[in-house]
Amino acid sequence: MTRAKRSIEITQDKLLHIGSIADALGLEAYVVGGYVRDKLLGKEVKDIDIVVIGDGVAFAKHVATRLGFSQVVTYDRFGTAMLPLDDGNIEFVTAREEHYEPASRKPKVKKASLESDLSRRDFTINTIAASINKEHLGEIIDPFGGEKDMKVKIIRTPLEPEKTFDDDPLRMMRAIRFSSQLQFHIERDTLEGIRHKADRITIVSKERIADEFIKILVSPKPSIGLKLLYDTSLANHVFPELVEMVGVEQRKDYHHKDVFLHTLKVVDNIAEATENVWLRFAALVHDIGKPRTKAFKEDVGWTFHGHEEVGARMIKPIFQRMRLTMDKLPYVEKLVRLHLRPMVLVSEEVKDSAIRRLLFEASNEIDDLMALCRADITSQNPQRVARYLKNYDIVLQKMKEVEEKDRLRNWQPPVRGDEIMRVCDLEPGPLVGILKKKIEEAILEGTIPNEHDAALEYLLSIKDTLLSK
Repeated sequence: MTRAKRSIEITQDKLLHIGSIADALGLEAYVVGGYVRDKLLGKEVKDIDIVVIGDGVAFAKHVATRLGFSQVVTYDRFGTAMLPLDDGNIEFVTAREEHYEPASRKPKVKKASLESDLSRRDFTINTIAASINKEHLGEIIDPFGGEKDMKVKIIRTPLEPEKTFDDDPLRMMRAIRFSSQLQFHIERDTLEGIRHKADRITIVSKERIADEFIKILVSPKPSIGLKLLYDTSLANHVFPELVEMVGVEQRKDYHHKDVFLHTLKVVDNIAEATENVWLRFAALVHDIGKPRTKAFKEDVGWTFHGHEEVGARMIKPIFQRMRLTMDKLPYVEKLVRLHLRPMVLVSEEVKDSAIRRLLFEASNEIDDLMALCRADITSQNPQRVARYLKNYDIVLQKMKEVEEKDRLRNWQPPVRGDEIMRVCDLEPGPLVGILKKKIEEAILEGTIPNEHDAALEYLLSIKDTLLSK
């Protein structure tokens, strides 16, 4: 095996200890992939991947015993094992080759040499290995020019692209994820390979695809990856709703801007403001209902009436199809449903009751909603941008004033159902909900303050009339 003249510094006690264990057992062991790549890029390293020329699982168990780990997670079928650390994981892998059969979602795995193992990895930037054995500690093995590709910021497959993507179609998503994370360019033949094999992504589990998709959203500039998903046709299989947003139409003197390109700007804007991936996801889907509500009206132009409600109703099927965590569904639905509301509240004539309703409906998500609204400003006209931002400042001030008076954030009814039943001598049923709703409406309209005694007094004043009906 040809070793490069360069080496990386390996100082972690655990890695040095693991290297000494490999020496004692007469095994070759190497750190590979992301560990070496991130070291060379000067990035923080958390997870460590170690390739063993031999039995990786048996070696991991031996290391676990020597290092005092009570448990090691093993995947014997794939020749891998993992030791969890406080700030990451160490994964041990038997030098191997793996590929997918044409109609299978489970890869076939067999043992291989180090160079063969590296050749079957996804991209040259991940095919660099460094020895952890004492004799060659830190020495780099780079048979496919990964270090050179890092210097010129290129994503390239070590073997012929279509073969690489046939072996594991998820690598197409990974290429786009790395491009978005590192802001590297995908090499031309590799990009063409993704286009030719795009429909093969359907053989990969939805969970693995979703994991890569979320990592694209987490990247510093998500639009890079999202645009590549569209350009390679992967979006047709992964997120077809994005494809529906593409295109500009013009009738007479009226045109509407490309919803997809607008959305990319919104996502990048929100990415500059927050690392909250689900707020970024909400930005991605905030206008997703526009293609399905688009209409042209004479003397008015293009309209998208109700697109926020249509879009909110589209979110659950997307979460289900992509196998996304369902506990984030209400959050995303709420932001999509409410994303137009703050701008409506700019007028000086808007009553406090309208502000109360927005605070009540947005609840603890009001700050995220306002961040989304600001990110939604993508005009190229500086005066228009300044005007919109000023309008949102006006809304924020109104909300602050109402919030200080009425304490509606994360609002809970001051009179609960059990108290309503006790006061009104009721059994559980629809009438309890009606009375609770009446109290809620009175608070939102400003008829009564958001206080227990005032709400109870109001309940006593209306209960007889409602109960008699």
